Amino acid sequence: MRKLMKFIKKMPDKSGYLLIMPFFIIYIYFWITPVFQVVIDSFTDYQLFGERNFIGLRNYRQLMKDTAFLKSLGNTMLYTVGTVFPTMIIGFLIAQLMNASLIRTKISRTIMFLPHVLSMVAVSMIWLLIYDPAYGHANLLLKALGGRPLKWLQSPDTALLSIIIMSVWKGVGYNMIINLAGLQNIPDSFLEVADLEGANYFQKTWNIILPLMGPTTFFLLVTGLIGSFNVFEQVNIMTGGGPANATTTMIHQVYLNGFTYFDMGYASAQSVVLIMIVLIVTLINFKISSGSAEYDMG
Repeated sequence: MRKLMKFIKKMPDKSGYLLIMPFFIIYIYFWITPVFQVVIDSFTDYQLFGERNFIGLRNYRQLMKDTAFLKSLGNTMLYTVGTVFPTMIIGFLIAQLMNASLIRTKISRTIMFLPHVLSMVAVSMIWLLIYDPAYGHANLLLKALGGRPLKWLQSPDTALLSIIIMSVWKGVGYNMIINLAGLQNIPDSFLEVADLEGANYFQKTWNIILPLMGPTTFFLLVTGLIGSFNVFEQVNIMTGGGPANATTTMIHQVYLNGFTYFDMGYASAQSVVLIMIVLIVTLINFKISSGSAEYDMG
């Protein structure tokens, strides 16, 4: 403590460091410390309320043979691809319509953004009713279109797709708002010059709007990928990971092993794998983004 005080006294402006110190103390205690503890527990046979005994890489070797975990890894990847990119594309297209004043009203923005602010638990319960095989609106729509009813959440073929559709519906509004802010930040002079040069809509979108929307797209991509790897609530509520592990995800497996089977050591190993995947994906995105061109918006 005495060394810390001496270090603080040598600082040129001590007040600023003192003001931000509570944040770093909370951050280290509630985030950094648990991460290190999870890594340590992944090398033990720690059972909840039990002792920690070092077992080396046994948990990680077990992961490679765990069919449920490998299935959850594949499901998480499919969910990520099926939600992140459609959500970004649809959100961008709707933002363009709003930016062009085609549907640019306060009511339309509110309607589009409302699903994002709703609780995932509430949304999941609503979509459970929509997907009801007998009375759900999804099957009523299929019947009206001449199709046959589906067991949306009860069939391994459609269960994950059903969750993806619901997640895209919930996330489009957030993507729309962020994209709309990015579009409104593009100087009108850029598009006016393109109009004078005779550029059509697709040429302006591809050569002007998309490059200038790079930082916005990158932000949505990174946050979307991180969020998709952490999917849990809708899976736990709507399907419980079933049927036949068709919808189980990595976070769902961590939850089952940690808080249902109380095998915290094994759950910690699964968490470490998830953290590493998210970290690698994020670093790749940053690497790709750092090589992209920068544009002067001034």
